[in-house]
Amino acid sequence: MFHKLAQAQAFIKEKNIMAVDLKYCDLLGRWHHITIPVSRFGEDLMARGIGFDGSSVGLQSVKAGDMVVVPDLSTGFIDPFWDTPVLSFIGKILTADTRETFENDPRNIANNAEAFLRTSGIATESAWGPEFEFYVFDQVVYENLMHKAGYELFSYEADWSSTSETRGATIPLHGGYHVAPPKDRFHNMRNEIMDALEKLGVPVKYHHHEVGSAGQMEIETAMMGMQQSGDAILMIKYITKMTAQKYGKAATFMPKPLYGEAGSGMHFHQKLMRDGENLFYDAHGYACLSKTAQYYVGGLLHHGAAVLGFTNPGTNSYRRLVPGYEAPVNAFYSLGNRSAAIRIPKYALSPASARIEFRPPDATCNPYLALAAMLMAGIDGIRNQIDPTELGYGPIDADIFSWTEEQRAGIKPLPTSLEAAMQALESDHGFLLEGGVFTEELIETWIGYKRRGEADEVRRRPHPYEMSLYFDV
Repeated sequence: MFHKLAQAQAFIKEKNIMAVDLKYCDLLGRWHHITIPVSRFGEDLMARGIGFDGSSVGLQSVKAGDMVVVPDLSTGFIDPFWDTPVLSFIGKILTADTRETFENDPRNIANNAEAFLRTSGIATESAWGPEFEFYVFDQVVYENLMHKAGYELFSYEADWSSTSETRGATIPLHGGYHVAPPKDRFHNMRNEIMDALEKLGVPVKYHHHEVGSAGQMEIETAMMGMQQSGDAILMIKYITKMTAQKYGKAATFMPKPLYGEAGSGMHFHQKLMRDGENLFYDAHGYACLSKTAQYYVGGLLHHGAAVLGFTNPGTNSYRRLVPGYEAPVNAFYSLGNRSAAIRIPKYALSPASARIEFRPPDATCNPYLALAAMLMAGIDGIRNQIDPTELGYGPIDADIFSWTEEQRAGIKPLPTSLEAAMQALESDHGFLLEGGVFTEELIETWIGYKRRGEADEVRRRPHPYEMSLYFDV
């Protein structure tokens, strides 16, 4: 939005801005924020930043927790949810002592991956188009105590609510895809989300009701640059949750909130460009994919298990990625096959639109780390000419669920648990260290937290369903 501080200061006076808000991303992919009066928004702030405890958000150890955040002037936007006019910025994280860029700032890692792409000579930029699936519930309650645990999600859209105040407008199980009002109760809310995003510079392709009967939605963006895409992911989650809250609802991007109903992914469309030319297009290649694109696919599938350590980093991720369903749990690519880990959209076969879609990811990821991991895997595939066909990654255009178990045994599976993904990342992360994009310290910290703070904590707790299975043994 701004190139110079003076432009932002002039905007503050023109719009009668009352405060400046700085948002920054923690290790796990959540925004935090600090708010200052406009009187503090000046040269000193840009030079010195605002101090915060990096250990509280997973970015530093306790003994070296002091960090500072400074606004990235190009990201300025008026936050639509504050009662007074507030100018908000996404922040850059610096070290407290030297004021240098903090190497493990997730946003910095994404920028480093894009810089590595340029220095490799492969391309000048990458383009990304994330799709967002999420649920909106009318009521949510959950608890996890020593003596009781459980949750309850309520939706007026779902068939289970047909005895409530629904006036007959409910949606059957798995019947929500593109459903029209009055069954689609959230079209006005999605329009409001889309309008807010467009005004904030986030390009939206479309929105619609998704398959899930209990309020599952989708918003898809246009293709964007890498940093813009990472910023947009956090912006979309923020705008969606805040708008839902304004309507008295609760929005969640967790991959599998409902047993037996569709899960929510965050598919990533992606391609590489050189000075505006789409390097993934070749009219004579399979599905109009160039050799560059095929090597990129090879790298992404070859390192796919490790990549899922960043793109699917929650225990709930693997409630969605379940073998035997149309979940992208197999490491192969295909034209239009939605059970493939990588799908080439049939509607994107032109010189401008040709791209691939990596389907396993979900929104539990830190978007900057996920983007960087996918790009680094693809770059490794190109640099080492990893041919996906030679390694058995397809293309496979058949319905693999109609195959015999013996036929399917030849397809390499992707991880089906968080621990399996962490083991893969632990044993295969050399490609992430190339060019100093990721650091060993960040990868070790990430794996350690995911094991101790999430996988182990879930594993040690009795599951509510275990009461049905074992209480009367």
